[in-house]
Order: sequence, then C-alpha cells, then structure tokens
Amino acid sequence: MNFPLKRLDWYIMGRFILTFFVALLLIIGIVIIFDVSEKIDNFVANEAPLKAIIVDYYLNFIPYFMNMFSPLFVFITVIFFTSKMAQNSEIVAILSCGISFHRMMVPYILSAAIIALMSLGLNLFIIPQANETRQIFEQTYVKKLANLASNNVHYQVSPGEFVFVESFSTWNNTAYKFTLERIENNRLVSKLSAETAVWDSTFSGWRLNKYFIRDYLDDMDDQIRSGKQLDTVINLTIGDFYMNKETVERLSQKRLLELIHTQRMRGDSNVMYAEIEQHNRLSLPFSAFILTIIGVALSSKKRRGGIGWNIAIGIALSFSYILFMRFSQMFVFTGALPAYIAIWLPNVLYAIIAAVLYRVAPK
Repeated sequence: MNFPLKRLDWYIMGRFILTFFVALLLIIGIVIIFDVSEKIDNFVANEAPLKAIIVDYYLNFIPYFMNMFSPLFVFITVIFFTSKMAQNSEIVAILSCGISFHRMMVPYILSAAIIALMSLGLNLFIIPQANETRQIFEQTYVKKLANLASNNVHYQVSPGEFVFVESFSTWNNTAYKFTLERIENNRLVSKLSAETAVWDSTFSGWRLNKYFIRDYLDDMDDQIRSGKQLDTVINLTIGDFYMNKETVERLSQKRLLELIHTQRMRGDSNVMYAEIEQHNRLSLPFSAFILTIIGVALSSKKRRGGIGWNIAIGIALSFSYILFMRFSQMFVFTGALPAYIAIWLPNVLYAIIAAVLYRVAPK
C-alpha cells in the first residue's frame, strides 16, 4: 500500500465525510420539524420553557438520532457519491491509472473508521448523559410516568438473600406481600414477611408494615417475632423496580456493566435490556465498515439506469440491515438466543455479504 495518503485519498475522504454530515444535518432538520409539530401540544399544555425545549430536549435528541441512523446515512452516502463518480467515469479513470480496486478502498475504510470512532464515542460517553437529560424532559413535559405495577418480582439481592414481591406500584413506591428469605448452607434460616414495604428516601431503605419474622434454629425450636412497623436496608432500591429499556440507555458504560453483574446475580429477567444496550453500543459502530464495503461494491460500476437504481438498492439494503438489527432483539426477549449472539448476528451476516460483493466487484 502506498502511503502517505495521496490527493485522490483526500478527495474521496472529503466527499465521503462531507456528504455524510450534510445528509445527516438535512434529515435531522426535517425530523426536528416533524417532532415539534407532533409534540407542540404537549409543550404548551405542560408549559415547557423554551430553553428546556431547545437545550434539554433537542440538543440531546440530536446525538441519539445521529447515532441510531448512522448506518443508513453511511450507506446512502457511499452509494450516492460513488455512483456519481462511476457515472462520470471517475472510477474507470482511477483504475486505468494503475490503482487497484483494493487500494481505492483505503480512503473509504479510513472514512468509515472516522465515523465508527465517532459513533463509539457517542455511545460510550455522550449519549448516555444526553439520554438522561432528554428522558427527564420527556417525563416532565411530554409523557408522564404511568402508575404501573410490577408483579411477582423475585430477586437474589445478595448471596443467600432472596426477596419476593407479589406486586409493586410506582404510584406510591410500595411493594405488596413483601418477603425476605435468608439461606445458609442450603438451609432456610429466617423468613421476614410484611403486608407492605414502602420506600423511604430519608434513610434509603424500606419501611415494613405489619411484619412477621420467623427464625429457623438448629434445634427445630423456631423463634417468631412480629410488629406493626420495621425499617430495614437491603441491597434493593426503588430504582431496581424502574429498570427497563429507557433507563439502561442513560447509564454510563461502567454503571451498565455493574447493573448487568447485579441483575445476573439476582436472576433478574430484566437483565436482557442491559445486555442488549451493552452489545448495541459496541456493534453499531462496526456497521460503518460493513456498509461502506457493500456500498462501494454495489455502486462502483457504471449502470445504464444511472445512480437512481444504485440509490434504490442502497436504501433497500440499509433499511433491511436496520430492520434486522431491531428484529434480532426479539430473539433475546423470547430467550431463543443470548444477547451477544442476537445483537452481533446482523453484523456477521452482512459482513459475509460484504465479503462476497467485495470479491466480485473488481471483476
């Protein structure tokens, strides 16, 4: 490979990056206009301040949207300007000068690497904080939190310590039919039951009402205690009952990994949301390389129908890729596949497609 980069490399990289960001900014502007028209009634009804709308919502909405649809715009960008180069016979001229197809791919791959690093940086450092601010705004001024209840919650809050809650209401932060069991050496040593357990933020613990404690002693002589009210602190907080797809999106990478470890220890089925988010953050940037190779392979040949046919193929393939990425999450929800396989599966399959097309393209 001939380095340093030649004028041709800078020409291709410049067109790639410029076209990508121009297309992205144009569609973001259109999406914001539609989003404002959709939510304007909520903003007015809930008296959302203009500064909060602009700073807290839309400035934090842009990174999330950019990253979510970056695979689509990478593909469309490559298809668009490479098809135009092919129609203008620039690709033929490049190859006629003795530059191989593989060498011509270098500026494309470098551009894809820049976009992939940007996407990875957004995923790990920018978007989680932006999502937190944006979601707080939405909960305040757009969609109020519903008074939902979780049923039959069963957690291992620490080794040998298990909590069972028949139902939990977010309306009053109360767990009903609360049970705490402690097990040592495969033997139940104590069981605490309460009619209700109310979260008390003053001491970050639970206030148990109408509790009943039974200690199972070695000599089979059980001890029983009961009372009207008891305060207790365990490795279970109010936030554990609110964990869902949206809440994991606002966690930093370190907190996300800690949550996965904790939820796996507890046997919490909601761990799938955190695992999906973890692998999405890492798998999405790689799509820039895959879709760039597919885009160049499809559009580097001059077609009789012009660039319109190439763009149509590009949009169809990019949408199928994004759809497959979303659909693959269903395998995790149904328990058919673990998260790391389901989330990386689209990248693997489309990487195979990219390899085949790349091999055929020079011919």
